[in-house]
Amino acid sequence: MRTSEKKPVKTKPISDRKQMITFRLAWEGPEETSVLLYRKGSEEVLGEEPLREHPYDGCIRSAEVSLDPKRTEYNFRIGDRIVQDPAAGVITGRGSFGDMTEKPPHQVRCGFVSEEFDWEGETPLRIPYEDVVAYCLHVRGFTMNAQSKVRHKGTFLGIKEKIPYIKDLGINQVILMPAYEFNEVMTRPSAGQAMSMQNKTGNVQNGALQAGGMGKQLNYWGYTDGFFYAPKASYCATKKPDLEFKEMVHAMHQAGIELIMEFAFPDRMDICLMLDCLTWWIREYHVDGFLLMINQEKAVQLSGCPQLKEVKLITGYFPPSAVYPEGRKNMQRVLASCNNGFKEDCRRLLKGDEGQLEVFVGRVRQNDPDVACINYITNHDGFTLMDLVSYDKKHNEENGEDGRDGAPCDFSWNCGTEGPSRKTSILSLRLQQMKNAFAMLLLSQGTPMILAGDEFANTQGGNNNPWCIDSEVTWLDWGRSRMSRELTSFVRELIALRRAYPILHPARPLAGADTTSCGYPDFSCHSGRAWYGGFEYQDRHVGMMYCTQEKKAKEFVYTAYNLHWDSHTFAMPYLPEGMKWKCVLDSSGALPEEIEQDCPVRECIVPGRTVRVYTGAEAEKEETEAAETAAEAGKNTED
Repeated sequence: MRTSEKKPVKTKPISDRKQMITFRLAWEGPEETSVLLYRKGSEEVLGEEPLREHPYDGCIRSAEVSLDPKRTEYNFRIGDRIVQDPAAGVITGRGSFGDMTEKPPHQVRCGFVSEEFDWEGETPLRIPYEDVVAYCLHVRGFTMNAQSKVRHKGTFLGIKEKIPYIKDLGINQVILMPAYEFNEVMTRPSAGQAMSMQNKTGNVQNGALQAGGMGKQLNYWGYTDGFFYAPKASYCATKKPDLEFKEMVHAMHQAGIELIMEFAFPDRMDICLMLDCLTWWIREYHVDGFLLMINQEKAVQLSGCPQLKEVKLITGYFPPSAVYPEGRKNMQRVLASCNNGFKEDCRRLLKGDEGQLEVFVGRVRQNDPDVACINYITNHDGFTLMDLVSYDKKHNEENGEDGRDGAPCDFSWNCGTEGPSRKTSILSLRLQQMKNAFAMLLLSQGTPMILAGDEFANTQGGNNNPWCIDSEVTWLDWGRSRMSRELTSFVRELIALRRAYPILHPARPLAGADTTSCGYPDFSCHSGRAWYGGFEYQDRHVGMMYCTQEKKAKEFVYTAYNLHWDSHTFAMPYLPEGMKWKCVLDSSGALPEEIEQDCPVRECIVPGRTVRVYTGAEAEKEETEAAETAAEAGKNTED
């Protein structure tokens, strides 16, 4: 920001000098540089100290100043420009989200993380990826809606208030979309610039104008440049963002929930600065890991840094051979790749496309022993799950781009009506399809990631790219309809089922062979014939059985996926003596007790567009004896 005012002369002593603070600035230009010091909460410049070059510091200019960090704020001056410290731990003057008014040169300032916080001796949770159920959310959008019933809407404290809900759902990892101090007010690019950005990224970054200023737009998501060391002040209910962020993290950890932060580092950012930033959040805020939107080369470099060896890192793709050329040495997987292919293949099969069954089975089994696989069917960029089953095409008019932005195809199906519907049949089918999607996600071998709000059918009105919208469109609607309550209950049951059966989320891929000499492979596919998976082009149904008979556990789980619109018969393999198949989950809404559980003829008929789960249960002694008596009677009759 340019200013015409002259370099001020020190006129007042800097009071309360209690600590010696070293200021550093990397600058190679010829301009003079200095640090401006302000009284906290005031634009009054208390003093100015020149930043000097030192022969052994390269292009780093520095100055030491004795001050009270609790009462002082600062900026840098480079020539006649007032700039903020890119590594500042606190940024003040930007506490109102989306404020498009022009800020005076001294209004936005840097502060110090000076609050002492009692972590109560906590240690990292380090939940294995195979046990993680992740939940991705936008800090502001998560609780801004009036129906969220939190006191501190749109803030870190608002998330803290929702921890009981998150924990009750079964979530043990929260992923925050950018929550560092980014500048959400952006200068609108020209038409030529917008088309250039579209050619490079596939999305037109030129959203609708928001009230407050011509030529400016809002970046609601936050995937832009920013102050990567500071929690976002406008996501804060108090005037102490550093302390509030710590309170949220600590409360999550006490509830057994990890916190992962998303970072969209610019390509120009040096790998050393990235590492310094990430280690800052680990040390200062006890963050459990990071989802990094950076290129693969830098992601691999960061994965090899000793400081991050026990920290979860997630990115688009970690090639195992590149990150572990000599094999993985650490005991627990800490790296993970986002499985975008899982999203697309599951969506195709969900809507009923042909030729997707075999590739779907491959996605369900995908589970690299060195690099975990993050599965998802929805993410922030694209349709929500409710919109996925309600719209055939995107409706991005509010973005101001004539529908040119956002993915051209979401592999969605509107279940017969585009958009909102009052028809009971349509609503029932949409609910069943959402249940099917959750079953596909949570019964797969990788690490599932749920988009916040999907568990209660949140909608964005068919907008698949609302990156520039801060309104009811992007705020989660916590209104509890019958559909939302039923869906939430189903998701809760699914997560509990996944957790109850370790065979559904092993640390290593299943071999598809008899690994314990028990007579059953650990994974097998079935159709109308036991032990035979039908994968013809037109097929849309398959049964998958998971089995382990180790000394400490005897588990049999059979998942019947029928994504066809007609009913299909699934063969049920024989279980060991003393066990029987028991239905524990059904996406059609039928209660397990209403379904034939004994499977007397070794088969089950599953209705169209339904996922059903059976587990091997210990049969009652009387039932076993009755079955043996009946079998003996039948044999005598034949004789």
